[in-house]
Amino acid sequence: MRILFVAIACSPHTARWIDQITGMGWDIHLFHDSQEHPHAELRDVSIHSLVLPPAEARGRCRHTGVPWPWMRGSTRLTKLLLRTKHYAPAERLRRLIAELQPDIVHTLEMQRCGYLTAAARRLFPAGHFPKWIYSCWGNDLYLYSQRDGHLPRIQEVLSGCDYLITDCERDVGPARQMGFDGAVLGVVPVGGGFRLDAVRAMRQAGPVSLRRTINLKGRHDEQFGGRALVGLEALRKCAGKLAGYEIVVHFASDNVRREAALLARETGLSVTVLPSSPHREMLRLMSRSRIAIGLSISDGSPNTMLEALIAGAFPIQSDTISTREWIDGKNGLLVPPEDVAAVAEAITRAVQDDDLVNRAAELNTEMADRRLERGKIQAKVIEMYQRVMADSGGRPSCVRAEVARGRVFGG
Repeated sequence: MRILFVAIACSPHTARWIDQITGMGWDIHLFHDSQEHPHAELRDVSIHSLVLPPAEARGRCRHTGVPWPWMRGSTRLTKLLLRTKHYAPAERLRRLIAELQPDIVHTLEMQRCGYLTAAARRLFPAGHFPKWIYSCWGNDLYLYSQRDGHLPRIQEVLSGCDYLITDCERDVGPARQMGFDGAVLGVVPVGGGFRLDAVRAMRQAGPVSLRRTINLKGRHDEQFGGRALVGLEALRKCAGKLAGYEIVVHFASDNVRREAALLARETGLSVTVLPSSPHREMLRLMSRSRIAIGLSISDGSPNTMLEALIAGAFPIQSDTISTREWIDGKNGLLVPPEDVAAVAEAITRAVQDDDLVNRAAELNTEMADRRLERGKIQAKVIEMYQRVMADSGGRPSCVRAEVARGRVFGG
């Protein structure tokens, strides 16, 4: 089976998803449309970039692209090439699909990757595009469909793709309403499952109620709908009850960094803003946290929430419909994402009620075993691809042009 992913190559979600199938003996390709280097955990994948990355950034993957022998200047070269029609992203993707003849094109995420795939599909004669799977991530549909100019583009993707994967049940209905009439393959986290034993081995010893760290997802912006500033204000409101606690802010935007420093000065609380950290370090943070706060006006099944469930941290999560699929008031608390008083009340309760956080950790451990274990989800994902192939009669695409090792694509 040959699969071409159109995805954000630097994303850990992309790396974790593809890792689920790299041991299957399938021929895996990734179209890379960014100046950022592909994620270091990608392996056994053919990555098709516009310009070849430096040798030290290639990792355990095969790469094609316009060769550039020097360490400097690749960004400028990329900008120059993108000005030409020949190297425009949709045209490059069209040529790659025509050359590889993949059995499946799988798009991970809508705005950067779904719109691009749809633009490439327009360049093919009707009926000549491969089977197309679209994976919905977080805000793809729920938030962006309400923003100017996005709905027609979302509808083009949904009406053009053959299969849908979502990270929450909530998005299946809206996808149908916006034009999707294909088959829903399943509902799974955007990065696949988790190695539960490895995460649990990081847990701070003893009951969760002994932990003295509160972590806050630090994004506050309109693009993704984050509301971390609400969380900081809630922490200020209940600061008198947080003596002895360390506040750790991760994934912080600049405005949140400034407010976090101000919170520390004004209240005397211990506030740490983490730099960008590897995924493993984020799991370590969750594994020593009593409370994990994530606030957004929209999301799917947030990975930080799922990581909190696995690591024992008590989740205080914005009530954005899909989060109700995971949290019921016993294993975490749902709050309005822009209500400072409600968030402060939830923090106070989680700090003062040891039985609540200890019991929640037990419930979430049981739920993670049922719904988040990597092996179970990996088997489900593999079955998805096999189903698509079976729908195609189980036969690979007609005669393929093999890409020679080291060949410059689109030269």
